[in-house]
Amino acid sequence: MSNPVVTQQPAAGSYGTNVQTGEWSTGLCSCFKDCLVCICGLCCPIALGCYTANIYGENCCLGCVPGGMTALRTHMRMTYGIQGTVCNDALMTFFCGFCETCRMAREVRIRNGDVS
Repeated sequence: MSNPVVTQQPAAGSYGTNVQTGEWSTGLCSCFKDCLVCICGLCCPIALGCYTANIYGENCCLGCVPGGMTALRTHMRMTYGIQGTVCNDALMTFFCGFCETCRMAREVRIRNGDVS
């Protein structure tokens, strides 16, 4: 019995079932699109990171371990078909961590239909 030969690798963006837009639904500083997320991100960003990981379907501890939000952002980008690189993910979560955590939470809530 022979094994099947793989002739084509899966394409990026084939991980999720949501509409592939190529862009984030909101901007980095679009806090007023979802005030609840903004307030939570301002008061306790680690809790927001854990909440985001949980509603995204990952372990909630991912939001509080070093590099966890970068990994979550990368996976989220690939699932939703958002353009970018792992290097950009790392830089955004390191230098713009609070705003990026809020944007990721908004993205999941929008894609889940929790926010319009």
